[in-house]
This record gives sequence, structure tokens and C-alpha cells, in this order.
Amino acid sequence: MAKKIKTAHYRIHQMSVAQFEKHFPDENACKAYLTANRWPDGVVRCPRCGFEATALTTKEWHWQCYNCAPESSYRFSVLVDTIFENTNKPLRDWFRVMHLMLTSKKGMSALQVFRYMGFGSYKTAWMMCSKIRVALGKTEFKQLVGYVEVDETFVGGKAKNKHKGKGGRGDMGGTGGTGKTIVVGAVQRKGNVVARVI
Repeated sequence: MAKKIKTAHYRIHQMSVAQFEKHFPDENACKAYLTANRWPDGVVRCPRCGFEATALTTKEWHWQCYNCAPESSYRFSVLVDTIFENTNKPLRDWFRVMHLMLTSKKGMSALQVFRYMGFGSYKTAWMMCSKIRVALGKTEFKQLVGYVEVDETFVGGKAKNKHKGKGGRGDMGGTGGTGKTIVVGAVQRKGNVVARVI
């Protein structure tokens, strides 16, 4: 029977660079996060048959399944069947690129990623960005696709606190963001609307 993995399973929204460095200081932290999200019940299952896998004692973050191949066993790593499979780049570099792409307000091109990450070639950055975009476009990931417009606003505050406008009406200015709730809305052109309270 497979041993349950004890790893930190946490949901992450927008992160600062400092938060990224804290949560993902090394390759093991990235693999632990990926493992916890792939198998949230703590039991690693074979990507081929779904049978419980046994951890390899000789190689960390690798497992084997005797159900697929009873004689020799099927061996796999945490990266199998992901966009990170067969990559020469560390998983932490992939996480960094995803962080850059997802936290940049206007998006980030492969050329910007190439310059920021200091990769040996532009082709590497382009390939990584393309794979990430394709993965985000898959049905299990997508809520909004295509052309998406995003904006935020502050909701709340008392009308009596507004600045007086012409005619004595309280319709000019406001109280800024103090004491208000941030609401972010995203709309897909000719499609769905998604709103979140932060």
C-alpha cells in the first residue's frame, strides 16, 4: 500500500516576489507543491491505471506501479503527464515563468521572459510560454478564454463622506480605497463574466 505524502497543500492567489521565494525556495518545495495538487488525498496514483503507487527508495519524487507491469513495474516521476515532462529546465524555473506571466498586468512576452530569466536562447522561453498558455487553455483550467478584459473597483463607503459637488450634491470624488471592498471583474468578449471579492 502506498504511503501517504505529508506535504503542505495551500492555495495561492497573486503572490509578490518575496512570497514566491518563501513558498518555493528550492526544487523540492516546487515538487512537493506539484505532488500535493496532483494527488490532494495524499495517495500517489499511477497515471496509467489509477492504482496506488509505491514510492521508490532510490530516487526521490519517483514511484512505481506493479499493476501496470507486474513483472518489471512501471516507474514514473511527479512530472509525468504534465507540461514539465522531459524538460531540461528545473521545475523552479517553470514556476518562476508562470509567476511572471500570471502576475504581469499586461501579460509578458516570451522575449521579456527570455531577458528576465537569462535563458541561453529565446527558443527556450518561447517554448515554455507556449506550453503554459496551452495548459491554461485546457477545459479543466479555463473559466474565461479568448479576449478577456479585467478591471477592479472599490465598493463601499458612506455617501455623506463624499466631496460636495455643484449644487451641493455629493457626486464628486470619494473616499478612495479606505474602508472599502475590492471587487475584480473579468469579462470574456461575447461570453462569461467572472467577479471576485478580494
